[in-house]
Amino acid sequence: MDSPWSAALTGMLTGAALIIAIGAQNAYVLRQGIKRSHVLPIVAICALSDAVLIAAGVGGMGAIVAAAPGLITAIKWVGAVFLVGYGVLAARRALHGEHLDAAGGLGPTSLKAAVLTALAFTWLNPHVYLDTLVFLGSVATSHAERRWWFWAGASAASVIWFSGLGFGARLLGPLFAKPRAWRVLDGVIAALMVTLGVSLAAG
Repeated sequence: MDSPWSAALTGMLTGAALIIAIGAQNAYVLRQGIKRSHVLPIVAICALSDAVLIAAGVGGMGAIVAAAPGLITAIKWVGAVFLVGYGVLAARRALHGEHLDAAGGLGPTSLKAAVLTALAFTWLNPHVYLDTLVFLGSVATSHAERRWWFWAGASAASVIWFSGLGFGARLLGPLFAKPRAWRVLDGVIAALMVTLGVSLAAG
């Protein structure tokens, strides 16, 4: 039988492998971090959402999700539309340099808009349910009564990653003092979002 610390370490490494990937949510957190705009609530939403979803998977919700493909399909289409729409807006910013300001990048986003966007990137991604509820939930069961230590490790990985990404992004501030850098970033984000949205719909 593994120790609590072994289960927690396995959870941390497994969670990190799923979280640390180029994706829509990470791109959004990075952009907000560079802007220094509502970073704390955005990081908190992403990390807390992961903790809740992983807990649900560890608690057995994965089987229910796996048995309800219609729900995942509905989330998939809503998520695809959201990603493509966000990608189009990013493309417009890249092409027109809307509201660019050499001292601080883009003008501040309202807290409400930032929170709602972070929630959408998190909860409208069907893969998050498969990764957290189904996959991590299944791996956690192999640790039997230590499965909640596995959850603690996976949740800690999420907190560490999003905190580092959101608050560490400010180190790129000098680079993004140039309006052109924002256009390049928004161009990359636009391509990423549209590609993810289309692949999500096609898949």
